[in-house]
Amino acid sequence: MAQLLIRDGYRAVDDPARAGVLIVNTCGFIGPAKEESISVLRELAEGKKNNQILIAAGCLTQRYGSEVAVKVPGIDGVLGTRRWMDIVQVVRELRKGPHPEPLYHLPDEAKTVGTDEHDAMRVSVAGASAYLKVADGCRRPCAFCAIPLIKGTAVSRPVESILEEARRLRDAGVRELILIAQDTTDYGHDLGMKDGLAILMEQLTASVPDLDWIRIMYAYPGYVTDRLIDVMASNKQVLPYLDMPLQHAHPKTLYRMRRPSNVDWVHKTLDKMRSKIPNLAIRTTFIVGYPGETDEEYQALVDFVQEIRFDRVGTFQFSFEPGTTSEPLGDPVPAEVKQERFERLMELQQGISMQVNQSYVGKTLDVLVEGRDKGIAIGRSYRDAPEIDGMVFIEGDAKIGEIVPVRVTGAMAYDLTGVPVPSLINL
Repeated sequence: MAQLLIRDGYRAVDDPARAGVLIVNTCGFIGPAKEESISVLRELAEGKKNNQILIAAGCLTQRYGSEVAVKVPGIDGVLGTRRWMDIVQVVRELRKGPHPEPLYHLPDEAKTVGTDEHDAMRVSVAGASAYLKVADGCRRPCAFCAIPLIKGTAVSRPVESILEEARRLRDAGVRELILIAQDTTDYGHDLGMKDGLAILMEQLTASVPDLDWIRIMYAYPGYVTDRLIDVMASNKQVLPYLDMPLQHAHPKTLYRMRRPSNVDWVHKTLDKMRSKIPNLAIRTTFIVGYPGETDEEYQALVDFVQEIRFDRVGTFQFSFEPGTTSEPLGDPVPAEVKQERFERLMELQQGISMQVNQSYVGKTLDVLVEGRDKGIAIGRSYRDAPEIDGMVFIEGDAKIGEIVPVRVTGAMAYDLTGVPVPSLINL
């Protein structure tokens, strides 16, 4: 949306008070995110000037557009996820003059990926890193998830569009490319491709062989194929890192979640990946307090985390979502039980993360430098995805935007400290 607005003559400002157009890109995935979106909209609506227009966009408005407008008086326009590419037309219509009612632009039949995106790149650049969307929507049946209701079914972007955007990002100086979708491992299914993500990765590494890092996010259990593992193992560009949200480890819980419940597959696949991909970093996500989760089922999850020893773990407490297939199950697990299970699992993982991080002390890691503060450079290694994983704090000189070798000198539960290795930098 920003690309399209800038192309139409607008420019971004940091201070909302100086903006003519205020756009809040909402989240509708879980309760806390919904509440945050509503809170930000209310804050902007209450301080809105007469010459400003406020547009609520994104996932929450796609699903609950009229409800959001009722909860937040002062919203001028409502735009969902499926016609984001119409943002310029929506703004033009709203700027014609006062509207007694909010302008709704929420066609349900539209798809988030289309042929009329006005040549907008499906990317988000942050420093030397960039997210590149390869598909949008999801066809998985997960009982707890509202994404298919919001985004619709999975729609893959054409391979050539992805390759072209990767080349443009490389030419613009991007060092790290992060492939994202609701389910990257489902890429190409709607295009008739088998093993589509592996095929895309093969073409991507051939198309931009000089792009330093390529990171894969959001893999779906059961769809990490041997061909994909081989692509990761044989291409230095493809980071030995995989984010694969497993959600739980007890077959009965997974069955109620309508998730793949073959835990043996997880063990075998992780063993295979770790044997073929040296120093593989694995991130996963779990839900605690899912309806019907017994003490026995929860303990199985704890034992699983203890056994597998993931590099990174994110944990969520179950959030009841009306309209999902889990709705009939209700939300029977008490809040205090969810909280206790959450804290216990995160405490366990904190200890594991600390031990894993300590194993890197004395080793050298390449670090993408992203900032400086009080003489300390801050960056990420291949083990750290932006915003969700840890950081590497570097003592001494390190240039922002460069990938520098760093000898690890200290470890914390989530972060590392280190010093540059000058001899390797000079090489």
